[in-house]
Amino acid sequence: MLSTSNGMSRRSFVGGSVATGSLLAMLPGAKVVYAQGQRILKARLARDITILDPGYMVGGAEIAVQYTVNPRLAHVVKDGDTFTWAPTEYMKSLTQDDPTTISFELLPGFMWTNGFGEFTAEDVKYSLERMLVSDWKDKWLALDSVELTGKYSGTIKLKHPSPAIWLTTIAAGAGCLVCKAATESVGGQYTTEIPASCGPYMIDKWTPKQKITFVRDPAWIGPEPEFDAVEYILVDDNTAAELAFEAGEVDITLVAVSSLPRYTQNPPPGVSVTVAGHLQYAWVGMNTEHPKLQDIRVRQAIQRAVDVDSIVEAAYFDNAPRSYGIVPPGVFGSRSSAGFSRDIDAAKALIAEAGAAGLELELKTLNQQDRLVAAQIIQANLAEIGITVKVIPLDSGPFWSLGRESKGDDWMDAQLWIMRFGGALDPADYFQWFTKEQIGNWNWERWTTDEFNTVYAALAQEADDSKRLGMITRLQEIMDESAAYVWLQHEPEAFVHRDTLDPVIVPTGEYDFRRFGGQQSG
Repeated sequence: MLSTSNGMSRRSFVGGSVATGSLLAMLPGAKVVYAQGQRILKARLARDITILDPGYMVGGAEIAVQYTVNPRLAHVVKDGDTFTWAPTEYMKSLTQDDPTTISFELLPGFMWTNGFGEFTAEDVKYSLERMLVSDWKDKWLALDSVELTGKYSGTIKLKHPSPAIWLTTIAAGAGCLVCKAATESVGGQYTTEIPASCGPYMIDKWTPKQKITFVRDPAWIGPEPEFDAVEYILVDDNTAAELAFEAGEVDITLVAVSSLPRYTQNPPPGVSVTVAGHLQYAWVGMNTEHPKLQDIRVRQAIQRAVDVDSIVEAAYFDNAPRSYGIVPPGVFGSRSSAGFSRDIDAAKALIAEAGAAGLELELKTLNQQDRLVAAQIIQANLAEIGITVKVIPLDSGPFWSLGRESKGDDWMDAQLWIMRFGGALDPADYFQWFTKEQIGNWNWERWTTDEFNTVYAALAQEADDSKRLGMITRLQEIMDESAAYVWLQHEPEAFVHRDTLDPVIVPTGEYDFRRFGGQQSG
């Protein structure tokens, strides 16, 4: 879970209490800011940075900063309804020669800041191999070594095939590269001061709990960025961020799904909405070891009683696609149907067959509006089949400890809960939390089968897409058959922005400022 820091208050943006209607009236005149002839992008930062070293970062905000100032070999691009990778502007070539060999060649002339010389293959080798002993080493489990074949070229050797490594690692935050000489000069690790960067922008100033300012790197030889400067402004509260956007204080911000209808059904002039992806996945989980839920017929009845369409409409305003399994839309292997659907008569028959009439259950959820609305619908749905549900809202601390044995004994009493995780762009990333090894950690349902674990292990190393699709399909079928899950929705990463902007936001929600486009204002 990402922590938040205290950022600018709503007052610091709008000068006190201002009605939303008045703010919306300001939007037609809101443009990307020009200051002394410079075009400046102002983007909302949801959490202050803590560590910018790619091996030790938290993620999210830090990744967006690295995308702005550091090299990568590849980045994520849209490919129809899904996503793939493409070489970055630093590359002369980047190819997968065989399932365990990736060759690369850099273009010459890209320079590190602070006098640390040219970006070379030695920096690539150093960057990737140091990840093997970093906090993000799990992203690089398949990496064996990097062999240099020239000043600008080399081969990445893998221990075994790893199709996920492109989208979840090389083209992601864990694939950001550092300057060997500069990093070693500060002891091999750093926090919020990057010792050398190599990108179209460099950090001009970081004011903690306020903003990060990027300016153009005068030594940059790659494609010219759209903006002269970027101000990454901290606003940790979604409502305050929306007010800041409407007041013209920021040009782009992530918005809560509950706010989307206001921007999509009757959008104010000059405002557009971009959905980066739907990589969140939410479900109702059931503790299969709890005495009240050990009978699979009871769990099957709950699966067939919950009205998912009503939850999506009432709690998420039809802005979150309905879920039919763990793999989200846009990710290889996503489904358009599940192994069960709402059927009240069948649910009642299962309860009768199990002798579970009059069952009483507890449903625990984060104390958030959308979750509470969903919980109330589930409560009413299960009442239709004779199950009485007590909804228990929890703050984040108690909730995230609920199913984890290391946090105490609450897992023994857990019955039902509404859960949401987020994932990456490869389907294998989604199944990792539901293996036997995760029981007592993140597999709160405490369910497993040998087949699931075997198929998952094979999926992580299978390179053939047709075989992978069969594995992904089967894994989701097994999860359906367990009757431990009711799939709910895939909440969007949605951003409102000036319609003069053409933002590039990766599906996991991070800005890629160097690839932002836009029209000339005025």
